[in-house]
Parts: sequence; structure tokens; C-alpha cells
Amino acid sequence: MRRYLFILVVILYSALLKAEVLKVRLNSSLSSLHIAIKKSHAGDTIWVEAGSYKEPPLLIEHPLTIIGIDYPVIENTKREEIFTIESDSVNIIGLQLQNVDVNYVNDFAAIKVNKQEGCKFENNHILNSFFGIMLKNSSTCIIRNNYIKRNPTEEEDEMSTGNAIHLWYCRDMLIEKNETRNHRDGIYLEFVDRSIVRENLVVDNIRYGLHFMFSDHDQYIANTFRSNGAGVAVMFSKYIIMKNNHFEYNWGSSSYGLLLKDITDSEIIRNYFNTNTTGIYMEGSNRIKIFENIFNQNGWALKIYGSSNENQFSRNNFLNNSFELSVFGRSTTNKYDGNYWSLYTGYDLDKNGIGDVPYRPVKLFSRIIGKIPSSSILMRSLLIDIINFAEKVSPVLTPDYLMDHQPSKKPFVYD
Repeated sequence: MRRYLFILVVILYSALLKAEVLKVRLNSSLSSLHIAIKKSHAGDTIWVEAGSYKEPPLLIEHPLTIIGIDYPVIENTKREEIFTIESDSVNIIGLQLQNVDVNYVNDFAAIKVNKQEGCKFENNHILNSFFGIMLKNSSTCIIRNNYIKRNPTEEEDEMSTGNAIHLWYCRDMLIEKNETRNHRDGIYLEFVDRSIVRENLVVDNIRYGLHFMFSDHDQYIANTFRSNGAGVAVMFSKYIIMKNNHFEYNWGSSSYGLLLKDITDSEIIRNYFNTNTTGIYMEGSNRIKIFENIFNQNGWALKIYGSSNENQFSRNNFLNNSFELSVFGRSTTNKYDGNYWSLYTGYDLDKNGIGDVPYRPVKLFSRIIGKIPSSSILMRSLLIDIINFAEKVSPVLTPDYLMDHQPSKKPFVYD
């Protein structure tokens, strides 16, 4: 057995010794990346010096590393797909890939990978591409520190642009420190398990900043989702951790900081929801822990449908939201105890930091505006203040089971 292991080590070491470095430079004997890829062997590295390269479709069929110096520009001569990856362990680093046209049949992308493992795409600029980076049926790949942006036109809509980062049927992926702008979805994941989306900046995308479905055991940590058309959508998934993310300025008639549909057994912890039409919208979502989040200056901090049950809201700060909570349908299993509500005016006679009077976060006017949206014109009027005060003194229409029995008198400070 040891003899066979020794022979295997010798073979692998010999392969490493044979790995070569090819240098692509304009006006040289090797001035084409396409030719360099054809000449290369498994494990080789290709350095591409600065310049602008017009290339035919680039097909990579063996492990290879391509590194750009000062972001050389790579374009397909027909504005079609630039890189098609059909090998494990391919690394593309430091290139500027641009001008990939719309194609609804082939879904052209700057980089497309199918059924591969261990690839890395890092420090690239991808400009004006239909899809940016697309991976299918792949695993253990890294997409890190890429800048992906389309140049929007006035007539462009979500059907005429693809996603910046698109993953389908993948697992054990890392999507980290990327910036995506002006695509349909900034990051799109479908059937993607055991993966991490971390420290990405996702801004001004036409539909969702992050859109994922049927994806389990994933983590979304320290991302910023800002000014996206409909915010972030999380659907038909379980065992999700969303922590330390910023959901900001996702504003519009159908826009949310975070939309949850049919999500179960998950955690939403220490996120910041600022100036969204709705901070969190929940439908058919159960057994979710929503702890230590900040909801600041949203239209609605929370909108929850009766199909959402056994959810816990605790140690959250609700600050200056127009409406703190709206519910649709009856659900008595959600718990709202132990939060800070900036609109709470109850007393604390024993000075233990907890209000002596329970707080009802559902206001009568929020129920009225839910049934008659045009009544929003009366917001902040004296009439509405009188209606809300009367309901507070003698609750008749607001649900008696929706209350915080231990409201904090001071905002929480998180470590």
C-alpha cells in the first residue's frame, strides 16, 4: 500500500514540476488568450498583461489559472459568452470582462460554469454583461471581490437583463465581498445548499438584491442590500441564518427590506432595517427567531400574515417607524415580548427597565390603511391621533393577543 502511495506522490509532484507559466502580451509572439489556452496544460498559469483583447469564445477544459495584470480587457468578438468552464479547479483573477449581449436562449454570461468543482473567480471587473457569473451543478467554488455592473438604459426592464451572480443546483459555495449593480437580481440562488453569502454590496438592482429559493442550510452575513427594486426575497427554504446585514432604502409600492415566504427554522439576528417600505414581510414562515435587529424609519417595521406561526421577536429596537406591526389573519403563537418600541409611553414604577404596562404595537390606523390604502393621506393628522388614542385607552378593534408583555424602556445596545 505504501508503495502505491509513494508512486502517486511522485506522479503528482512531477506534474507540478511540469506546470508552466505562459505570458500573453499585445504585439508579441503570444498575443491571444485563446491561443494561450490552447497551448496550456493542466495546472499551468497564464499571465495576461494590460491591454484590450478581442477573443473568440474561450473554452477551458483542464485545470488552469488565468491572472490579469492591471485589468486587461477581454471581449468576445461577437459579444457572446466570454468564458465557458468545463473543468474543475479553474481560477480567473484580475480581468475586465465586458459587453456580453442579451440572449434568452443561451443565457450568455461573462463566465459560465457547469458541473465543476473547486473553481475561483476573484478580483474581476464584469461590465455590461447579460449575466455576470453563472454556475450550475457545481460545488466548492469561490466568487470573491468582483465588481459586476450593467449600464442601464431607460427602456430596460427585468426581462432584458440577467443576474449579476447566478447559482443553480450548487453546494458549499462562498460568495464574498462582491459589488453588484443594475442587474435583474444582484445575487440569485436556486437549489443552493450549505453556502455562505458574506460582505457583499448589492445596490440598485432592478428586481431583488438577493433572491433565493429552495436553498437550505445557508448563511447570509454582513451584506448590504440598498435601493433595490423589491428588496430581498427568501422563499421556500429552511435552516437559514441571516446575521449583521443592512437592508436600506428599498422603497416602493411592492418593495421590502426582507420578504420571507415559506421559510422555516431560521434565524434573523442583528440586522439593520432602515428606510424600507416594509422592514420584514412574512407569509407562511414558521419557527423563526428574530432577535436583536434594528428597525428604523420604515413604513412598516413588520407585516405578518396569519399563516406565519411560532415566531419569536425579542430584544429588537423599533425606532420611528410609521407603523410597527400589521397583521393579516389570526395567529396567536407568535411572541413579541422583550422589545424596545420608541412609541411606547408606559411607566416603570419599579425601575427595572421593563414597562409595567404591556404594549400593543398594532395601531388602529394601520388596520384602516391595510383595508383602505388611500387613507394614508390622513397620516399624522389630528384625526388619526385621536383615533389611535381612543383605541389605546379602550381597545376594541386591535387584537388583544398582539402585545409585548415586557417592553423595554430603553433601546438595546448590542455588543
